[in-house]
Amino acid sequence: MEMISVNSSHIEAIGYDEDKAVLIIEFLSGAAYEYYDIPSYMFDELMSADSKGTYANENLYKRLGQSRIR
Repeated sequence: MEMISVNSSHIEAIGYDEDKAVLIIEFLSGAAYEYYDIPSYMFDELMSADSKGTYANENLYKRLGQSRIR
C-alpha cells in the first residue's frame, strides 16, 4: 500500500487500500494503526481536510476495528 506523506502536527503518512477498505495512519511518534471497514469517501474527506488530526479524531479514532501495527 502506498503511504502518502501529509502536512500534520501529529500524522506522518496515510495509506488506503480500497479493495480491503483498510486505512493506515502513521504518526510522527512512529506508531501506526489500521482502521477497518473505512469507505473510500472517508479517506477522500480525510485527505482533503484542513486538519487531518481533527478529522481523524472526530471520525476515525473512536471507530471499532482498529489495531496498532507498530
